[in-house]
Parts: sequence; structure tokens; C-alpha cells
Amino acid sequence: MSMSSTTSALRAKRCARFRAIDLYPVTSEPLSAGRSTLEVLDGLLAGGATCVQLREKEKSARELFELAQAAREKTRQAGALLILNDHLDMALAVEADGVHLGQDDLPLEAARRLAPDLLLGRSTHSLEQALEAQAEGADYINIGPLFPTETKATHQQFLGAQAVEAVAARLSIPFSCMGGIKQEHLAELVGRGAMRIALVTAVTQAPDVAAATAALRRTIQEAAVDAGRA
Repeated sequence: MSMSSTTSALRAKRCARFRAIDLYPVTSEPLSAGRSTLEVLDGLLAGGATCVQLREKEKSARELFELAQAAREKTRQAGALLILNDHLDMALAVEADGVHLGQDDLPLEAARRLAPDLLLGRSTHSLEQALEAQAEGADYINIGPLFPTETKATHQQFLGAQAVEAVAARLSIPFSCMGGIKQEHLAELVGRGAMRIALVTAVTQAPDVAAATAALRRTIQEAAVDAGRA
């Protein structure tokens, strides 16, 4: 798509902001230690998160819409990107910055026709899927799960840290990596080429969400300096 039109200019700005993120926290109220998603979101933003994905699989459409509206206001005030998981219509309705689509969700070409301004992300589980999503017009992909994780309890195959190296060598679009990542994994993942780390429980279950967010971001940034990419 040309970046010369007014609509694509907004998408280009969002893409540039996404390229600059380091931590990519993803919400999940059932995995939030008894706290609401908005409480967790407040902590994420206080800790300096510049992009948050709202991923709430167990809420009704109305509940999710009301939550997304409130999250949009909070992220807008903080200057952070808001990406919704799965729901393109809701992302448009609340003026989110993007939508993250799974392998079984709307095809990227169809999503782009409906939402020319939105960041379009795609979950991928192999290098082949990552390259396919790039060819189909994704603005970014997520690769994973790298390690066993509560959010993919039935998943049997985990890609390991080496998947990051393979994806980093072949993609021209940004990517995040996800799946069971903890603080102790960060230096290796960044060393292998990861620049954006997506996390759920490492932040949502932290006793102090803001402190955990800030510490994780600091570790990623320090690892990037050590890897010569800062």
C-alpha cells in the first residue's frame, strides 16, 4: 500500500511507533492475580510501557467493548499504542491503533481493506508462517510460543530461543516474540535478534506491575546495548 495518502500516513506513524517499542505487554484478567485488567493497565503505563495488547478471551462482546473504550482513554493519555486481540470491528470502534490476528482469524488482505489505518499484527508459529504473513501485508508478526506458557496450556510444540535468530535473519518487518518468557531469558533473546519482547504473566502476575514493567524494559535496553543495537 502506498504511504502517500492521508490514511496510510497515519498507519506509517503507527508503524514507526511500534518499531520503537521494547516491551509488548499483553493483558489477561484471569492471569492477573485477582486484579482487573484496568488495574494492570495502570501499572503497565506507570512502568513506561509504550504499547499494550488487550487480549481478553473470556469477556462478552459488550464487556470487551466497554473495557476497550476505557483502555483507549488510558493509553491515549499516556501516549501508548493500544492493540486489540482478534476483534477488528472493536479496534475500529474504539479507535485503537491496531489489531492482532491469529492464524484462524480474518485474512490480512481482507483486514487491510476494512482498516487501512490500523497496524495489523499476525501470530505465527514457524518461520514459514512469519514469511507468509509478511508477504500478505502484516505490519508486524509475533513468533512463538518459545517456551511453555500458561496462555497456551494445550500447546505441545515450543520453538525455543533459536527461532528468534531464524526470523530476525529473514524478516524486513518488525517482530515480537512470546511464550513463557521470563526475565532470565531476555539477554539471550535480545542477543539472538529480538528487539520487542511480548509478555503476559511476567507482568500481569507481578506483585508490583509498574516496577516489573520498568525492570523488564531496563533489562531489554541494557541487553540491546550489549548486543550493539542500541
